[in-house]
Amino acid sequence: MAVRAAVLPALGAPPEIAEIDLPEPGPGQVRIRLAAVGVCHSDLSLSDGTMRVPLPAVLGHEGAGTVLAVGEGVTHVVPGAGVVLNWAPSCGSCPACARGEVWLCAHALNGAGQVYARTTDGTDLHPGLNVAAFAEETVVPAGCVLPAPGGVPLAEAALLGCAVLTGYGAVHHAARVRPGETVAVFGVGGVGLAALQAARIAGAMRIVAVDVSPEKEELARRAGATDYVLASDTTAREIRGLTDRQGVDVAVECVGRAVTIRTAWESTRRGGRTVVVGIGGKEEQVTFNALELFHWGRTLSGCVYGNCDPARDLPVLADHVRAGRLDLGLLVTERITLDGIAGAFENMRAGRGARALVTF
Repeated sequence: MAVRAAVLPALGAPPEIAEIDLPEPGPGQVRIRLAAVGVCHSDLSLSDGTMRVPLPAVLGHEGAGTVLAVGEGVTHVVPGAGVVLNWAPSCGSCPACARGEVWLCAHALNGAGQVYARTTDGTDLHPGLNVAAFAEETVVPAGCVLPAPGGVPLAEAALLGCAVLTGYGAVHHAARVRPGETVAVFGVGGVGLAALQAARIAGAMRIVAVDVSPEKEELARRAGATDYVLASDTTAREIRGLTDRQGVDVAVECVGRAVTIRTAWESTRRGGRTVVVGIGGKEEQVTFNALELFHWGRTLSGCVYGNCDPARDLPVLADHVRAGRLDLGLLVTERITLDGIAGAFENMRAGRGARALVTF
C-alpha cells in the first residue's frame, strides 16, 4: 500500500515528499497510522551526517499514532490502540541492558540498517532511527511501540517519545537535581524547554535559561526559568553573579557545541555536575587541563536519551502532564504538514523556534 513520506535521499539534501510502498506487518511488527511527529534536532543531525544512518531513509522518530494492524506474536498492543513510538528499543540481553542501563543498549539502533519499505520505483528505504515517522503510516518492530498514556492527546504524546524523555531524564536521572539546588539549562529548544520544566518539578530554587535568542525569554520563563541569560563571552561570569559567585549546582547543555559545553562547565560550582545532552560533531573538540579537573572537582557526564527507560518513565511523565506540572504545548512553536518538514529543518539550522510538530 502506498503512503506519503518525507524521504531523505542523500546527506545534506532536503527531505523530499514521495509516495512509498509500505508492506503489511510481518511477525513481531506493528503498522501505525501517525497522528503527529516532532521535528527533532536529531533528525537534522542525521540529515547532515553528524550521526550516520544508511540512506536513502525516512527519518522522524518522535511520534505517536494508532495501531492499524499487528503481525504474528504481537500481544501488548491491538488494532485501534494509541501508541507512542520508542525509537531506541532495548534488547534486554546485552551487557548494558543486563546492568539496567537500557538507554545504552548495544543493539538499540540495529533496525536502522534494515530495509523497511521501497519507493514506487523500487529503491530500498531504511527507517532512520528505527521508526520512520515522517510518514502517514509506518511499520515498526513491536519493541518500538509503547501504549499511549490515557488523558494525553496523541498529538502531544508524540513529544514524550524524545524531547520530554531526554530533557526530563537529563535533570532527574543524569543530574539528579535535588530540591533547593540551582540549575542552568543551555539551549531553549524542545529538549531545553523540557529540562527547564523538569528542573521546576524537581524543586530547583533558581533556574537559569541560556540561549542566543532574546525572543525565547518569555517561553523559557513560562517553562520555569527564573533568570534568562543571552549567550555571550561572559555567560559563565553572569551565571556565577546570579549564584553568589559560586556557579550553579547543575548545568545541562542541550546544544552540542564545544564552546557551549565549555561554558556550561565553567558555570558549574566547585563539586557540581555538568550534563551534556546536545549531539555535537567529531570536530567539536572540548579541552580541559589536568589542574582544573582536580581543582574544581566537577562531574562532567554525557546523557543518552535522558538515561531513561521509556517503559518506566512514560507513565511518570503522563502523570505530570495530567496534573498540570508539565506543559507539552510549550514545546510546540508551530504545527505543520508533512510538506513543511524541509522548512522546519531550515528553521532549526537558523536557531529559530523550539519544536515543529507535524500533524496528520
